[in-house]
Amino acid sequence: MPNATASAKFQQAMVRQFPNVSIIDLGQVISILDDLLNKIGYIIRFMSGFSIITGIVVLIASVRISKYQRIQESVLLRTLGASRKQIFAITALEYIFLGALSALTGIVIAITGSWLLAKYSFEVPFGANLLPALALFLIVSLLTLVIGLINSRGVLSKPPLEILRTT
Repeated sequence: MPNATASAKFQQAMVRQFPNVSIIDLGQVISILDDLLNKIGYIIRFMSGFSIITGIVVLIASVRISKYQRIQESVLLRTLGASRKQIFAITALEYIFLGALSALTGIVIAITGSWLLAKYSFEVPFGANLLPALALFLIVSLLTLVIGLINSRGVLSKPPLEILRTT
């Protein structure tokens, strides 16, 4: 690093010639700040990934917990004469609305929190990129739909009496 050596020699010469002058190497300060911000960024990415994984686990758990209630509803509908196609459509709509509502709530909270941080804490202009938010909305909605339909697939294939005996 000839640049760092030349900078150090220049700093030493300046301090010898002007002992009351303090010299701060801005290149080194910027380098340290860059390393620190990279570490903070890594921590933020790790925590956001951890939060996403935790959210997916909670989503799966909440769908699994409500499985027995959905089984009873489906059995009741089948007993009243609803077809498998109708029950499938009802179940799919319920899960897509559940996923869309949860995704929309999370996105609104995240964008509002980001805006509040940008405006009041960092005092910088806020600009939200809505394309990743839209992609996240679709992914969460579809993930909820898929998990819900996988969870309730046995209800549609078995007769109501058999389901009632097993629950």
